[in-house]
Amino acid sequence: MRVTNAPASRERRRRRLAKAKGFYGARSKLFRTATEAVDRAMRLSTIHRKLKKRDYRQLWIARVNAASRAEGISYSKLIAGLIKAGVTLNRKMLSEIAIHDPEGFKTLVDIAKNA
Repeated sequence: MRVTNAPASRERRRRRLAKAKGFYGARSKLFRTATEAVDRAMRLSTIHRKLKKRDYRQLWIARVNAASRAEGISYSKLIAGLIKAGVTLNRKMLSEIAIHDPEGFKTLVDIAKNA
């Protein structure tokens, strides 16, 4: 009697095809194509999680820069002034303040200018 590993390999294939669900055409139907597509998707998802953080920081800096220039100070001078004054706010919070609380942001700009 020949022993096969059929249940295990079928389960392995099923799991891989399940991960490829929603992919276009053969990429969700054929095992080898699906495997290549899933491997690539997993690799890129790891890379893109890192890139997302970079993109958000870039966005916050652009927002803070625009708001600070409207107050008559460049971004780099604002950040340098805040560091000298001992204000420990990250870029995300600075951008939120710039958007939702312009008066509070003006106060921060004044603090940075005085420092």
